[in-house]
Amino acid sequence: MIRCLCLLLLIVYPTLAQQVLSVEEAVRIGLEKNFSIRIARNTAEIARNNTGLGRANFLPTLDAVGAYQVSRFDQETNSPFSFGSSTTRLANGQISLNWTLFDGFRMFADRGRYRALAAAGEAQARNTIENMVVSIVSAYFELARQQQLLQAAEENRGISRLRLEKEELRRSFGGASSTDLLNARVAYNVDQADYLNRELQVQIARKNLNLLLGQNPGLPLAVDEEIVIPPLRKDYPELLEAARKNNSNLLAAYWSQRAAQKAVGVSRSGFLPRISLGAAYGYTDRLTSSDSPRFPDDISTQSRDANIGLNLSWNLFDGFRTKIERQNAHISARNEALRLEQLELELEGLVREIYDTYQKRLELLALEQENVETARRNLDLFGERYRMGAVTSLEFRDAQLNLSRARTAFIAARFQARISRLELDRLTGELSIY
Repeated sequence: MIRCLCLLLLIVYPTLAQQVLSVEEAVRIGLEKNFSIRIARNTAEIARNNTGLGRANFLPTLDAVGAYQVSRFDQETNSPFSFGSSTTRLANGQISLNWTLFDGFRMFADRGRYRALAAAGEAQARNTIENMVVSIVSAYFELARQQQLLQAAEENRGISRLRLEKEELRRSFGGASSTDLLNARVAYNVDQADYLNRELQVQIARKNLNLLLGQNPGLPLAVDEEIVIPPLRKDYPELLEAARKNNSNLLAAYWSQRAAQKAVGVSRSGFLPRISLGAAYGYTDRLTSSDSPRFPDDISTQSRDANIGLNLSWNLFDGFRTKIERQNAHISARNEALRLEQLELELEGLVREIYDTYQKRLELLALEQENVETARRNLDLFGERYRMGAVTSLEFRDAQLNLSRARTAFIAARFQARISRLELDRLTGELSIY
């Protein structure tokens, strides 16, 4: 029974270890475990925390202070009123309230600035997440590409093995020259080396994908080898409009500009007065014990005090520091507006470039697919003639290499077209990241 169970585990475990991972599942794991994505979300949460009323100084501050002190006095005097040696125990506590009622509208400007910074932080986090999703999906398709190339290399190696076996058989019957046999052996060794290199590339691609998924680099995984290119249902004007509305990098720049505008309001507050409300309540308990027989009883004193008042302060001259801060805030706001305008132009150019690249790569993909079909038919034809002795071994090898190159080019064209489609989704804010 135990032997059968062990045999079953040996059969099932490799299957489980090499379970095919879908691209949607890879994105889900990456969103959960990728370190850059987790850091970006934490940074955005910090920005959201800064939007509270207390951060903008809307709420009062309440402080409590307490103290307990023991003092020992040793005196020698001929005065009849002297306590002589005495011990004093003093306990006091105070609660104070401070509330800024008016600070030149700084608190309102600060709150608007923090809200804009929070929105910019959200957009920056989304931009980071989108870039990492693109990296994860690209690594996924890279592994799929390398697996396809490995499969093609294995098929090519198999053809060369059959050719070598045929030449060895012909040589044993005296029907093949030493040159044909040596050429066949060299071709097989070349294809074997290519296969080993493809195996290495698959391992590297798997390691890169695991790292992006926040997993152990050596974790075995396999991906779906089929690279599907979704149809593009929008033309260029629609894509450009979507990018202007949804591009995370552009949104981050927009909210940064809004924050810079609010900072101008913050700088103006220095020219206006400041009004604050202050209140305090305190309690003191003093106990004095004397060693003198003239004062046999302890002296105890309790006191309570409370106060409330309004404070007004108005800086009349600070060496032009407030004026300089206001000027710099205006300059920063103009810089953010220029940066936003620059990003809009760059985004328009990038959408145009990626869109044209995507269209050309689709055309190239169609050509490469036709080349693969033609090269395969040509190899089949040369294979029949080679078996009949109508073509030489080198001519058959040329046909084989043509198919290998065509398949490699086709796999690369499909990969590049899919990546261009992925970049369009990122630019237009249509990546599924949540």
